Amino acid sequence: MPNKLTRTFIAAGFALAATAFTAVAGPLMDRIEAGDPIRIGFANIPIWAYPAESGEADGFVNDIAIETLKSMGYTNVEPVVTDWGGLIPGLKAGRYDMITGGMYILNSRCKNVKFSEPVGTFSDAFLVPAGNPKAIHNYENVLKSESILVTGAGYNTVEAAKKVGFTDANLMQVPGPTEMLAAVKAGRADAAVLTYFEAAHLAHESDGALELGDLSKMPEWTRNWAGIGFRDSDADFLEKYNKAQAAYIGTEEMLAKVADHEYTKDHLPGDVTAEWACQNR
Repeated sequence: MPNKLTRTFIAAGFALAATAFTAVAGPLMDRIEAGDPIRIGFANIPIWAYPAESGEADGFVNDIAIETLKSMGYTNVEPVVTDWGGLIPGLKAGRYDMITGGMYILNSRCKNVKFSEPVGTFSDAFLVPAGNPKAIHNYENVLKSESILVTGAGYNTVEAAKKVGFTDANLMQVPGPTEMLAAVKAGRADAAVLTYFEAAHLAHESDGALELGDLSKMPEWTRNWAGIGFRDSDADFLEKYNKAQAAYIGTEEMLAKVADHEYTKDHLPGDVTAEWACQNR
């Protein structure tokens, strides 16, 4: 039987262990253990992530995230729809626990968000009036023709445009895809730049009024990798999530699940890591 001094040390050890566990566990695990839902934040972005008519989370990034969580034993999820520009601020403010929606892993974002390993690799595209009268296929074409470009506030394309010399005078920022479509159709902008999936969807929905620029003329540096965003304080949960996602990405089950959203084997992330994307994009 342990003496009084030994019992004191044992009690102290348990207290230290409890303190260490509390320090490691993040707010998301606290919510899960309390029986609260995992809140998934996303904007209404075609193909990527959007609310279904039922109100549930739809789109291939949501599919990947929800199926990964399910494989971890977590099925209590709550979709939270917001504007694209509110995703990262809302995550940091604790309004949701993870963000999907096709969030590219960029150096500028990595300063505020902890990303999962990539869920896929994707390109951007230019959406232009039918016939492409100003021959716009990339950022340089817009600049040389002194045209007006529209894109989404908070999109990676804002950063990309400014990287090659755009100013507020020739760069229009709007809340999302619907407003981009309206700006180009009304002639307020000569072209829109957004993800290929969004651009192709809008071109299809325009009844022939709009078309895509030539993707082969887009520079290599515009290729990106998307991930799921988490708070820095949820690094413990993210580590477990990454392991589960790695076991799911690329499986026949996963590819069948996202097929309706036009995600194919060509979009698999390969061996690029979130760390590499944070440093190089």
